[in-house]
Amino acid sequence: MTYQHERITANAHDRAGVHRGDDTWLEEKWADPESRVLVVSGTRVKPVDGKLEWLSPQDAPDGLRILLGEHDGRTWFAVIVDAQVAKADGEWAPLRGLLPFLADDALAGAPLIFHALGLAEWLWVTRFCPRCGEPLHPRSSAHELTCDNGHTQFPRTDPAVIMVVTHGEPGSEDERCLLGRGATWPEGRYSTLAGFCEPGETLEDAVRREVREESGIVVGDVQYFGNQPWPLPASLMLGFIGRATSTDIAVDNHELEDARWFTRAEMKALAEAGTLLLPGGVSISRSLVEHWYGGELPGSW
Repeated sequence: MTYQHERITANAHDRAGVHRGDDTWLEEKWADPESRVLVVSGTRVKPVDGKLEWLSPQDAPDGLRILLGEHDGRTWFAVIVDAQVAKADGEWAPLRGLLPFLADDALAGAPLIFHALGLAEWLWVTRFCPRCGEPLHPRSSAHELTCDNGHTQFPRTDPAVIMVVTHGEPGSEDERCLLGRGATWPEGRYSTLAGFCEPGETLEDAVRREVREESGIVVGDVQYFGNQPWPLPASLMLGFIGRATSTDIAVDNHELEDARWFTRAEMKALAEAGTLLLPGGVSISRSLVEHWYGGELPGSW
């Protein structure tokens, strides 16, 4: 079974890192009418007629150029313009608002968009050197930032664990999986648990700690499932399957409002009735749930 998050990352572009500082090569590719450019206002992109629009360099506005790389015989860039452009036009959307566009026809472009907006988010929040406080300036096609004192900053990625937790004989009718819901979520919306890895912590221990902190459930065996870049704003989601050694739920009432065990039959019936809303297909969370369930489920956020 091929999952949606795998389809998104399977068509990755050549990031052409060796050319990021090659001004001659960059200008040559920018002059090529076959190259394509995504315009980003601050951290937002404007869908046009329900699609994400890639322009030729000749039609792109002035701004900070980012080399994304090469794919399908073309060179791909992003240009970051002033955030006020998006503020003046309510049609611009952040990455979370673009996820529906990445679930179908635009899968081939998803790695490029994740790359562009991941860098845009980093550039947006990284203005001053954390070592000396001096302003930072982009170089290497905006993949590095340096200050006048020579300190260099690189884009950061925060490892986060996301897990489906199960209990019972694997594959049996009585086997259950654990899902939770946040306090601000609409009624019926549930998802896998997730959280950030802390310093000095293994990924497996992060799974066990997060599940116990949020739901009170103790997890023993932890197995790796897969991963997905998630620049919202700067995460790499690492998926796991955890086997619970306890079943009594005690939510923390901070991260979660509720957590429940679902059998496959319960999940199917509730999803078909529309009273259980699972994460969208673009998310590795959906892949984890459907991997445990053993097939596709109806409905999504």
